[in-house]
Amino acid sequence: MIFDRLKRFSIVLESAERDGPAAFSPGQAVSGRVVLELAAAARLGALRLRAMGAARVHWTESRSAGSSTAYTQSYSDQVEFLSHRDTLMAPPDNGEATVLQAGRHEFPFTFQLPETLATSFEGKHGSVRYWVKAKLHRPWSTVKKAKKEFTVIEPIDINTPALLAPQAGAKEKLARAWYCNRGQVSVTAKIDRKGYTPGEVIPIFAEIDNCTSRAMVPKAAIIQTQTFIARGTKKQKKSVVTSITGDPIPAGKREVWHGRALKIPPVGPSILQCRIIQVEYSLKVCVDIPGTSKLLLELPLVIGTIPLHPFGSRTSSVSSQYSVNLDWLSTIPEQLEAPPEYSAVVSSPEAEQSLAPPCRSELGDILEGPFFAYIQEFRFRPPPLYSEVDPNPAPDNIRPRCMTC
Repeated sequence: MIFDRLKRFSIVLESAERDGPAAFSPGQAVSGRVVLELAAAARLGALRLRAMGAARVHWTESRSAGSSTAYTQSYSDQVEFLSHRDTLMAPPDNGEATVLQAGRHEFPFTFQLPETLATSFEGKHGSVRYWVKAKLHRPWSTVKKAKKEFTVIEPIDINTPALLAPQAGAKEKLARAWYCNRGQVSVTAKIDRKGYTPGEVIPIFAEIDNCTSRAMVPKAAIIQTQTFIARGTKKQKKSVVTSITGDPIPAGKREVWHGRALKIPPVGPSILQCRIIQVEYSLKVCVDIPGTSKLLLELPLVIGTIPLHPFGSRTSSVSSQYSVNLDWLSTIPEQLEAPPEYSAVVSSPEAEQSLAPPCRSELGDILEGPFFAYIQEFRFRPPPLYSEVDPNPAPDNIRPRCMTC
């Protein structure tokens, strides 16, 4: 049988032979080959190739219909992005099988990716996957299959006006305990732009006023929100990507963050254009108020794939000093310790008003200090000194000009 003679049947993508895994961008050509190694001559049929890409979501919810009756409702949907078929080896017209001699045989293939594709993603209730599958047929025998998955990264350039715009917000809350007013807490926060890439540091500028009679602890975290959509129903999962905590603020005092550093770990980019799966990020600054719910301020973030240009703008040049190369696009990151689950650190029943207890940032207070300390030295010549005496006075014999003429 062919399976006794078949030593290898696999798919090799060209980019996978380099240092990184097989990763492609929308609109790019995908090239590779199907490798077949035979220990002896064999009679084969057709060799067909199929490339597929799709987003799928699925989850179930249990519902009660009365005191003793319960049923499970299922939600699922699918969006197809890629479908390509090709025949790499067709059987002869006379219907006979093709005889291949022992040894290594390669069948190259190439196909074009569509211009619009969602980034590869694996979530709790859905995924975005791309793969190539080959099927080898032989008369009077089962079909031999080989499958190779590849990654698609949708480019998100943060060097756009919308993603370079500063983000700011302010919130305040009245602290109450046993129907008694204990004072007001207010938070004002700002970041220099909306778009960042993994490895960059977000400098957070914030002011927290504690006008209560008890000490409070400020915190900040990056939250990832996965949204799955099927049949008009949404299912969300929130998790903490990374977090930091500030020093306790005594009663009646103010805490000021002069660019408190929050580094973005290797995470997947935002997914905003898929109909059934969305991945969004936000920066949340909160204050734990004893005896009542937290004061929460949320600023939107977009995690992109194209890093900030070093000469983009004056504000951008400040942040680019702390940027690193996007090695996660071409290398598989090490399996690090997973951050805490969003549900494990939420103390309030309202999920949108909660944050995980953050841990100390590895960078500490490296960016603490005045914001303008990071702006490069002014290198232009200074203006001339001011003088009340005109260095070029007009001659006395010149008649003054009449302003009404």
